[in-house]
Amino acid sequence: MQNSPTTPIRENRNLYCFLPTFLVSLFFILSFSSSSITPSSSSVSASYPFTFPNRHHLSLIDPNHTHSTSPPPSIAYLISGSNGDSPRILRLLFAIYHPRNQYLLHLDRTAPQSQRDELALSVQSVAVFRAAQNVNVVGKADFANPRGSSSIAATLHGAAILLRFSVNWDWFINLSAADYPLITQDDLLHILSFLPRDLNFVNHSSHIGWRESHRLKPIIVDPGLYLSDNSDVFYVTQKRELPNSYRLFTGELMYNLFLSSYNLGVISYAADEDQLVNGLALELAISPIMVWLKYSNLPVDMHVHQIQSTLIAYVFIHLLKQTETVMGGGGSSPSAILSRKFVEFCILGPDNLPRTLLMYLSNTVSQGNYFPTILCNSRQFNRTTVNHNLQYVSFDNSPKQEPRTLGLNDFNEMIRSGAAFGTQFLLDDPVLDRIDREVLNRSPGSTVPGGWCLGESDNDMCSVWGDADILRPGPGARRLERYIVKLLSNKTFRSHQCLVE
Repeated sequence: MQNSPTTPIRENRNLYCFLPTFLVSLFFILSFSSSSITPSSSSVSASYPFTFPNRHHLSLIDPNHTHSTSPPPSIAYLISGSNGDSPRILRLLFAIYHPRNQYLLHLDRTAPQSQRDELALSVQSVAVFRAAQNVNVVGKADFANPRGSSSIAATLHGAAILLRFSVNWDWFINLSAADYPLITQDDLLHILSFLPRDLNFVNHSSHIGWRESHRLKPIIVDPGLYLSDNSDVFYVTQKRELPNSYRLFTGELMYNLFLSSYNLGVISYAADEDQLVNGLALELAISPIMVWLKYSNLPVDMHVHQIQSTLIAYVFIHLLKQTETVMGGGGSSPSAILSRKFVEFCILGPDNLPRTLLMYLSNTVSQGNYFPTILCNSRQFNRTTVNHNLQYVSFDNSPKQEPRTLGLNDFNEMIRSGAAFGTQFLLDDPVLDRIDREVLNRSPGSTVPGGWCLGESDNDMCSVWGDADILRPGPGARRLERYIVKLLSNKTFRSHQCLVE
């Protein structure tokens, strides 16, 4: 009878000791069983917090997996369009989509608000966009007249939004609805992962020429800066001198490259040299790029003497003035690949040049002049410029503000060029279907399959999502690699970098 009161106490004490042990064990059992039946996205979100937070899809990634190397870079895309461009913007978005990137879609104020609302709903209807949470639509749109400074303001506005959305991206690329990729995002991210992340790919030239009297000295007014309706720029009668506190650089690429390679001088030649010019002209008409590669890289005494070398350059530039076709880029294009550090410099930097230049260009036909001028006048960034925007573009009757439309006849040339993007394309042109089919391996209404896609179906490989840090580069990466190696070679990189002509 004396031991009876202590028995319940001992039993209660054993129960209290057992209960926490049981609860902890139950917690681990439930955690293990839960992780075994629901996908884990921890390996992705650890390096990129907005990748696939939706846990309703299978992921075959070990949550304890760590990458042996640094993760691939991330790109912030600004895709801009006008009234009626929503289908083109969506198609371009599908073609350049990757869960590591950020995307901002902008329909300018020529489009009614209903189109922006429909575009936002279309984005939300795509499961992978909802899960990755990396596609956004500008709700309060800007006017963006390509001939005035309102387009620069719209680009800076988009870049500022992207800086606010994510601290993880490394490069900023602005594209129009008329652009389209010529390689996959896995190709592009793979090549960029080997490059310094402060490089800026921008067409630039200080050779102003005819632009001085036709574009830079005339004063214009861009109504997009102060009117709520769409109006074209208009000219005033006065003109002004070019600035002397900084040097203007345009978005031109090609002519300065050829002029820096040859000393044209005064050209005089005899009848036999006329025959040479006619022969070269025939070769150039058939394949100008092959002729350029054939003659330009050989020592003069090995193949032709100096007058022949001069004539080659003369004929080549003459034909470029008739039809300018640029391998992988050229002409005046506002598209650029800019480092995050440079974008922050333009928007947040203590140097006043970006703001001063923006005010100066507010009264000038300024497309393509803003970023090259800042880069080449800044000691911090003028050695980070690569004189190429990695875009394939072709102009007829050069100089011309807008590139000509690319079609099926241009397919082989632009793919061989090594360019990352091409411009400009018409809505649903057959050449886009061929690019999707033969280059991107993309089905209609779906994203481009990449290393992050784990599905087995050929029609929808990206219905199952994996690690966004895994890349699967293809032939496009090799084409882009060859071209960037050429751009960064010692013979061309420094000699074409912010060259003052």
